[in-house]
Amino acid sequence: MRTPHQPPFTLTPRILALVAEICERVGRWVGEGREPVSPRLRRENRIRTIQASLAIENNTLSIDQVTAILEGKQVLGTPREIQEVRNAIDCYDRFGDWKATSADDFLAAHGVMMKALVDEAGGFRRGGVGIYRGDKLVHMAPPANRVEHLVRDLFRWAETTDHHPLVASSILHYEIEFIHPFADGNGRMGRLWQSLALASWHAELAYLPVESLISERQADYYAALGEADRLADAAPFAEFMLTAIRDALDSLPATEQVTEQATEQVRLLVRCFSGGEEVTSAELMRRLDLKHRPSFQKSYLQPALASGLLEMTDPASPRSPVQRYRLTALGRRRKR
Repeated sequence: MRTPHQPPFTLTPRILALVAEICERVGRWVGEGREPVSPRLRRENRIRTIQASLAIENNTLSIDQVTAILEGKQVLGTPREIQEVRNAIDCYDRFGDWKATSADDFLAAHGVMMKALVDEAGGFRRGGVGIYRGDKLVHMAPPANRVEHLVRDLFRWAETTDHHPLVASSILHYEIEFIHPFADGNGRMGRLWQSLALASWHAELAYLPVESLISERQADYYAALGEADRLADAAPFAEFMLTAIRDALDSLPATEQVTEQATEQVRLLVRCFSGGEEVTSAELMRRLDLKHRPSFQKSYLQPALASGLLEMTDPASPRSPVQRYRLTALGRRRKR
């Protein structure tokens, strides 16, 4: 009898701890009887996800340009970069059409993701491939004649595994990168497919901007892939991805309900601004005479962002050290 495929990975204490942390956060949302992401934030996070995932692959289009393409507007950019964005939008819009454990759906999604970009869109690669960082070979993928067998074995494992979806989706992502089944588009497909697998566990995770954090931590992302390759154990990569998922959850505002009645803390924060100025969080805390950053973020900054009164100057990098904040048009009206 043939032995079922088992991707090599260790369930480390850190993996188990991260799974518990993430489940606690998701469970809190369910217990409170509300969805974690509002329709407005879903759209913003989807745009950030697409822009960040493509930026990792050297697409230079900005958040504003991706938004314009989504709205059907013309933008200045290379035809390839614009096509990449259109394809990615189409892929994320088709989440409901694909099953995360289906190899055939995986191929169909690649056909959409790489449409008009490569000749082999929707098909496995027919040649060998090595991954380079500069002049250094960092990964030699399995030979092309083994790719389909490896992919179908992987998806059979994904369909039957008893491991928690958070763990299984991270292992699936790593194995996709290890096998490198396509001539191009492997990175974006691995990230897309983990998002699909997460959404199969909890639908709202489809809108979690994990790719934004990966883009910010790109060197760590590749380092985790390399360490997993070196150890022949996917655990380092799973730890990285679970950390990114947890941090992405923590980056969501405390509430996305847009209300007419702002809290007193939010009103005080709005009054700190003068005109259209852009201000750092440290300066806002100084103006409010606050010393405890977590309290400032939870009671002042996050509700103001969620209510649409404030906006980030760099929404693609919410944790950027040079991040600043400014009043929106709604915030300026409320300040009067």
